[in-house]
Amino acid sequence: MLNSIYVGMTGLQGYSQGLRVIANNTANLNTPGFKSSSLQFADMFYSNSNSGSGTMQVGYGLNTAGTVLNFQQGELRQTGNSLDLAIDGQGLFTVRDDSGNLHYTRAGQFTFNEDGVLVSRVDGAKVMGQDANGAIGEISIAGKGTVPGKATTTATFSGNLSSTAATQTVGSVKVIDSVGGEHMLSVNLVNDGATTPGAWTVQLMDGASVVGSGQIVFSNGTPQAANSRVNITYTAAGLAAIPLTLDFSSNVTSYASGNLSTLAFASQDGSLPGSLTSQSFDASGTLVLAYSNGQTVKGSTLSLGRFDSLDAVAARGNNQFDATNSLAWHTGVAGDGSFGAVRSGMVELSNVDLSQEFSDLVIMQRGYQASSQVISTANDMLQELFQMKK
Repeated sequence: MLNSIYVGMTGLQGYSQGLRVIANNTANLNTPGFKSSSLQFADMFYSNSNSGSGTMQVGYGLNTAGTVLNFQQGELRQTGNSLDLAIDGQGLFTVRDDSGNLHYTRAGQFTFNEDGVLVSRVDGAKVMGQDANGAIGEISIAGKGTVPGKATTTATFSGNLSSTAATQTVGSVKVIDSVGGEHMLSVNLVNDGATTPGAWTVQLMDGASVVGSGQIVFSNGTPQAANSRVNITYTAAGLAAIPLTLDFSSNVTSYASGNLSTLAFASQDGSLPGSLTSQSFDASGTLVLAYSNGQTVKGSTLSLGRFDSLDAVAARGNNQFDATNSLAWHTGVAGDGSFGAVRSGMVELSNVDLSQEFSDLVIMQRGYQASSQVISTANDMLQELFQMKK
């Protein structure tokens, strides 16, 4: 009878552990990146005894064989925060704690700290990235708060230049100098058709001063490819000279239209200095920095890890996992091989299936009740034995 009580106690202990696993799963129902687990049961060892009819095996109850993680992907939900990241497919973000140890997580709730380093908002662990050479290190925006201006190299024009007009002036030609300063110039065009059919002298004017000139030629109303650009050197006061091309090669025509021309300045490829306005990551996990002048600069790419077997990963808390067998782990970037894509502005929710947890809860409860009933029955039988009289 005492053995039966001990067997019943193993059932109580096992189902208590099962209840604890279910409690942990349901408690983390709303934890981003959480992976549920299930408790594995096994029967205990057996003892063999011989009787007149043969060998009899007697079991010693219930044993727990550990938990198994469920790495099924959870739902991806929009957050509106560009530094909230999720992986659509296989892979885990790589983070490094203050002791220099690497861990892995599916919870991509990140931010840039006061030092400009990308860290986890949960515990401040630094998020790892890879540079162009594959070297793994921190992802930082330190020193990238501004970008210098870019000098104009090409100014583009569009519209119709009346072939019957003697002259034409195009104003508001914006040019950026070598230090990011903005200059409003003009272009004066003089019809040279009397000497060369379809030819125009082009003068770049800074106020009343001619700072450069050249010639363009039209044939049947369209620019000749070899004579559709004017290359000059523009020097702003006190600054270094910059090469500048006035481009009339596309979207420019020269047809008769009286003295009315629609030729106008269209665009230029320079930019003013800009300040950092936003940070985000593209589908490949590459940092994209956007600046107020319209420029974008790409930085490091997120370093991801993945495993071949669940035996190689263990939960450690704070939505993080550890590699227990480095041989079963692989490092890469999003979209490379079996790695999934990074989704910016989204987080992965817990993969806890509440209906499954409640069903398992009922099973655990019934198992616990049955084990307690075994103990109670064995106790009653012992009580009857103690009450026997000669």
